[in-house]
Amino acid sequence: MDDTPVVLGINRTQDASICLMQGSHLAWAIQKERLTRRKHHWGKPGDLRDHYLPRLPGLDRPIDIVVECFSSDEEFKQLPLYEEELAASLALSRGARRARISHHLAHLYSVFHPSPFNEAAVMVIDGQGSPVADFTEHWSGAATTPGDWREVSSFYAASRDGVRCIGKQVWDRDDGRLVGLGMFYFLLTQALFPGEGNEGKVMGLAPYGDPRALGLPPLEVEGMAVGIPSAWRSLLRERGRFRFGGADARFTDSANLAAAGQRAFEDALLALAHWLYRQTGAEHLCFAGGTALNCSANERLLRETPFRRVFLPPAPSDAGTALGCAIYGLAELAGKRCDFRWSADYLGPPPQLSDIEAALDGASDFIVEQPGGRDALCARMLDLLCSGRVVGLYQGRSEFGPRALGHRSILADPRRERVRDWINARVKQREWFRPLAPVVPEERAPVYFDLAGASPFMQFAAPVRPEVAPMLPAITHVDGTARLQTVGPADDPLLRALLAGFEVRTGVPVLLNTSFNGKDEPIVETPFEAVAAFRQMPLHALAIPPFLVTKRSEPELPA
Repeated sequence: MDDTPVVLGINRTQDASICLMQGSHLAWAIQKERLTRRKHHWGKPGDLRDHYLPRLPGLDRPIDIVVECFSSDEEFKQLPLYEEELAASLALSRGARRARISHHLAHLYSVFHPSPFNEAAVMVIDGQGSPVADFTEHWSGAATTPGDWREVSSFYAASRDGVRCIGKQVWDRDDGRLVGLGMFYFLLTQALFPGEGNEGKVMGLAPYGDPRALGLPPLEVEGMAVGIPSAWRSLLRERGRFRFGGADARFTDSANLAAAGQRAFEDALLALAHWLYRQTGAEHLCFAGGTALNCSANERLLRETPFRRVFLPPAPSDAGTALGCAIYGLAELAGKRCDFRWSADYLGPPPQLSDIEAALDGASDFIVEQPGGRDALCARMLDLLCSGRVVGLYQGRSEFGPRALGHRSILADPRRERVRDWINARVKQREWFRPLAPVVPEERAPVYFDLAGASPFMQFAAPVRPEVAPMLPAITHVDGTARLQTVGPADDPLLRALLAGFEVRTGVPVLLNTSFNGKDEPIVETPFEAVAAFRQMPLHALAIPPFLVTKRSEPELPA
């Protein structure tokens, strides 16, 4: 009799997500936004019925363990609705176990347990986590009363034998003054850009400014606690002055605020990491929470802290907590060892060839080729890339995290400076200052980038070596860095073949890689979405193995 438990992890908060595991085998993990096509889509009652069950395989089988995490008061108010949904939607096995765990505990299990380390210090920093009652990390039962404190950062010493909480910074709602490093960056982002999820824009804008121009102080860091000085709080209220593109905002002011905020964030983050090292003496650091998407800060963690290695999961923000919930269920409720490791981020449900064929069926505006095998497909893609054309790539399972890592990507020649502006303006329809990323074979990366280690998940902004930067203008940001992805010998074979072929033809083993999505849309998930996006964008070709698709009326080439 098979006693391998089937475990379901559900993140009900921002960037809602769900993960299915059978023992240590991860069947799939996916963000809700990829199914609903609404970026940063929050969890809601009815998600299982309306979005997950109709689209995701395996949810009709008996589930042995369900673990959920929540963070906001609105989610807690709707717990009875979530309870009804679970009872009505899932076939729970006899004796099924359930738990709800704190938001930061879910982050912890998403980063340390699948990391390569046996022991590590763990740092979780985001805007606002779960209610805190005597620092309880998990609870069971159907009802929970939210407390008045919210976790904003959590610090742990972790090993395969157990986890110890070193401490937490909490926000007291009755106090009213917002605190914490994640909240600071959220407020900074809101001052510069409206809407949700624009923190990456701040990071891209910062190198255009002077961090000293506004005369702002550093953040207040005392041990594990980060405070926001009054000078910052006052200035961040002046949104009309700093809102990028606003009628009353100068670009210089916007860039200077971004630069000052990025510098203050980085310096405070380094202070927290040094404090955690002094508390633990650990050789290695695991880092999760939304702030772990800040690639410039992550690079400084590698270079300027005593930790020998720093690990960040490919989905460090709230989306990754669904995986953390599932791993918690496997390890703590089932008592099973978790052997899953973050070796790749291709965790979406696999697409079917029949769906690819259906998406292309009857497309009279396309020319659909079927090259004979991977090498022939690569050769055709290289013909297009070397002639200055921009190619969409859709293959295999989608990336779970927010970075496109070659399965839902747009590729181009990084030697052509104009291609960056053309992709930003015409393809992505976004701000001109946004950087585009390179992808490079891991063993060739040190020749082109000052890299402290492999970067398979595009988590670090490494300096481009000055002697090669003029060769790579489309991926070198104004500060001389690039947020690169390295591809190891055992990683994606199509990417490896493309990079090797591009080096043979051009002498450069680097391609430009950006995410395959339209303006204000999530990354494409299905073949139908990939074909629709290709049709709408001025891309020149779409590689969707085993097919290569071009347009009968070809868009203009980048100037």
